[in-house]
Amino acid sequence: MLVVEDNELNLKLFCDLLRAHDHEADPVRDGRDAVGRAREFQPDLIVMDIQMPHVSGLDLIEEIKRDSALKNIPIMAVTAYAAKGDEERIRGAGAEAYVSKPISVLKFIESVNALF
Repeated sequence: MLVVEDNELNLKLFCDLLRAHDHEADPVRDGRDAVGRAREFQPDLIVMDIQMPHVSGLDLIEEIKRDSALKNIPIMAVTAYAAKGDEERIRGAGAEAYVSKPISVLKFIESVNALF
């Protein structure tokens, strides 16, 4: 699984949670590297932060979903955006799941498991 998150604490938390539930987790700290890493190893799932420096997770989701080699990889957006309409906008970009921060560990894992 590819975890795209610029915040070190969140990145460690998400990777640790995935590993604790028998998933491999490949961290990406800079969203600009996300699409290239996804092309390199075709992850089973991409966990995508939405608000990052340099590039928006929303833009990355749209780019991934336009790429014929990557479009079938499920994306779980994890974001502090929790305003009305944000979830619909993120799902409209192509994310199959949406988890708001601060995350519930149970909801995070349930969302991951629901995508398989």
